Amino acid sequence: MILYAIIENGGKQYRVEVGSKVQLEETPIPAGDQFVTDQVLLLQTGENCLIGKPLVTGATVSGKVLSHGKEDKVLVFKKKRRKQYRRTQGHRQQFVEIEIENISVS
Repeated sequence: MILYAIIENGGKQYRVEVGSKVQLEETPIPAGDQFVTDQVLLLQTGENCLIGKPLVTGATVSGKVLSHGKEDKVLVFKKKRRKQYRRTQGHRQQFVEIEIENISVS
């Protein structure tokens, strides 16, 4: 029985379990479709831990795409003192929410 896995997506690492919901980087997969990745860095079972070099061979994580959305706005403020220079810019990162259904290794 696999307890959890660590996957890589968009240059970031995520700890996922079966049944958990994860917000990953935006991918062009429509809502309701399957998401499958083989970018598995670590698999933790009850007594064993499989660590990849850099990836665990034959391991896959699959899930269902629930929705697409945007994160909260992050304000970027730049200022140079005594120069009358001020710039404010906002950014909302897009994400896709996925429910993990299966973690397997062959």
